[in-house]
Amino acid sequence: MPPFLLSLLLLFTISVPFSSCIAVGEVITCSGIVPMKYRNDKISIADFGGVGDGKTLNTKAFREAIYRIQHLRRRGGSLLYIPPGVYLTESFNLTSHMTLYLARGAVIKATQDTWNWPLIAPLPSYGRGRERAGGRYMSFIHGDGLRDVIITGENGTIDGQGDVWWDMWRQRTLLFTRPNLVEFVNSSGIIISNVIFRNSPFWNIHPVYSSNVVIRYVTILAPLDSPNTDGIDPDSSSSVCIEDSYISTGDDLVAVKSGWDEYGIAYGRPSSGITIRRITGSSPFAGIAIGSETSGGVKNVLVENINLYNTGVGIHIKTNIGRGGFITNITVTDVHMENVRKGIRIAGDVGDHPDESFNPNALPVVNGITFKSIWGEKVQQPGSIQGLKNSPFTGICLSNINLHGEPGPRSSPWKCSDVSGSSLQVSPWPCSELTSPYQTGSCSDHF
Repeated sequence: MPPFLLSLLLLFTISVPFSSCIAVGEVITCSGIVPMKYRNDKISIADFGGVGDGKTLNTKAFREAIYRIQHLRRRGGSLLYIPPGVYLTESFNLTSHMTLYLARGAVIKATQDTWNWPLIAPLPSYGRGRERAGGRYMSFIHGDGLRDVIITGENGTIDGQGDVWWDMWRQRTLLFTRPNLVEFVNSSGIIISNVIFRNSPFWNIHPVYSSNVVIRYVTILAPLDSPNTDGIDPDSSSSVCIEDSYISTGDDLVAVKSGWDEYGIAYGRPSSGITIRRITGSSPFAGIAIGSETSGGVKNVLVENINLYNTGVGIHIKTNIGRGGFITNITVTDVHMENVRKGIRIAGDVGDHPDESFNPNALPVVNGITFKSIWGEKVQQPGSIQGLKNSPFTGICLSNINLHGEPGPRSSPWKCSDVSGSSLQVSPWPCSELTSPYQTGSCSDHF
């Protein structure tokens, strides 16, 4: 592992106290959108019979503790403390005005009993489960309609034990869509920090229809061959801050979404006001992605200070016919990538459809995409930007980009079609559609 990654991992082992917000030097942060709260009322899972021996099933203890928080309604909320130990449990729901605090050495581990896993309705913006028709398995740790919830601690672990689910996916024996590790639906004022997430059955952290969400100082780990184990997927959500985290999974590290084809178009809730900053990691798929489910629209996204290595596509903006929606005002800056198959990809032909009722004339609108200050080494192909014939991608602005392959005379070129925009100081030199810095006025403010 490169030395800078070891340094970064050491950084993530230093816990920020849950009662304070720390700014170091001139480090820019968006985390102030949700202040960290101190809870005067504190209870321990041990008070409710929790046993951290890795064998005892603690579902009753978790549900009783959270029921107590929900119904006593202590002023300022309550903190549920998880002491060191391995706490096996079925899935459970959180409640508003609570902190789930994992001590160092604490592990909340999901049971692998899939038969008793609760089912919930599909998300309306998806119309069905993402993998299978019908409902979906509830996330391991779930919140719906909540306010003021914190998951934090001293880098304790939430372990989804996802291998049984991955095997079901590989063997095509899934009855319903796999559970996410943590999901917040219709919620606001959420903080997730200083926790390690491992082995999610499906997506790791999924805030959907939510606002004012901070995800910071987390480590997310899953085997590189684990299917669909996206790291963080803000979905039809606004004012989301994702910072200072290390992610190594089997799918996109961060993927911004907003609904699937005709269901996402009808629901009509975009993702907006999202900041993704100081993320390091590796994936066989994308480092940072937008899509491919973008039918509600995605706008006003800032991605900066990203370090990627051993990754399929560095930055991937992806959509498809039938998606509709829009992807606009996206800025990606200060990215370093090493040993990457493709540096930048914007594509209009990615992703499947929920059913045969999608409208092939529902074409996405992609414009106002800025990439600047991006450096890559051992990049097999610098990039491809391929729009749609009847909905070209416009306002694609590239500047100060160097994406180089292995030393030698061979260099794979950029690939472009149905796209317009401008470029300045890009190496290798991009395709003709983007070669003039004066081709369109839309990029003049970005150079």
